[in-house]
Amino acid sequence: MTRSGSDPQALGAGQPNSARVWNALLGGKDNFAADRDAADALVAQLPEIREFARAGREFLARSIGFLAGEAGIRQFIDVGTGLPTADNTHELAQRIAPESRIVYVDNDPVVLTHARALLVSDPAGATSYLDADARDPEKILQAAAATLDFSQPVAVMLIGILGHIPDADDPARIVRTFVDALAPGSYLVINDSITTPANDSAGETVKSERTTYYLRTVEQITRFFDGLELLAPGVVSTPLWRPAPGPAPREIAVYCGVARKN
Repeated sequence: MTRSGSDPQALGAGQPNSARVWNALLGGKDNFAADRDAADALVAQLPEIREFARAGREFLARSIGFLAGEAGIRQFIDVGTGLPTADNTHELAQRIAPESRIVYVDNDPVVLTHARALLVSDPAGATSYLDADARDPEKILQAAAATLDFSQPVAVMLIGILGHIPDADDPARIVRTFVDALAPGSYLVINDSITTPANDSAGETVKSERTTYYLRTVEQITRFFDGLELLAPGVVSTPLWRPAPGPAPREIAVYCGVARKN
């Protein structure tokens, strides 16, 4: 990890950390050798995972561009935010609407330390950070109410987080709890990797030491949006969701969708 003044021992440099592993997959510098080794192990199981990580970041930018722009959303909850990198949720939203208010959620002390130090809000808006587990949406919603007004529309961003939640923890219930708390005109945004004939032999999971990612089918991801109005083009391979002008993007085994609560 290259950040000056960091104590590698205090940061658990000898053990991989899921947020730092993802940072390594994205080509970031906030990681240690153990994280890079874990990232390499994931790539050995799922060679496209670096491309998946990049596609997720690009989708975050496109979806927030739509939400803060055309949809007029001014409140966001980013669950499982991961380590800060370029173009974080509040930067993307406040670039369009400086008054936007963003709540970041993570239960990793490494992430929270970096977030509080680096993610500075535009003075016209607000940014806060919650130490909470994605599997406890009630706690997240209660704490987020200190920053957000839930009588007004909110966008819930679940970018690459549901894959960290096993079926035993009922991710569908988690999603429903968030959606039920939202006002009409709110949005749900999901992005996650899917099973394919190539990776299904891994038992629908990708594992590397302490990092486990649960792959689901396109149909399972689509069901997370039940009861909501899916925006065109629906649940599709992430690069195909409203791509920027240019060469036609390639379909990959990571899917996404954006839906509105009416």
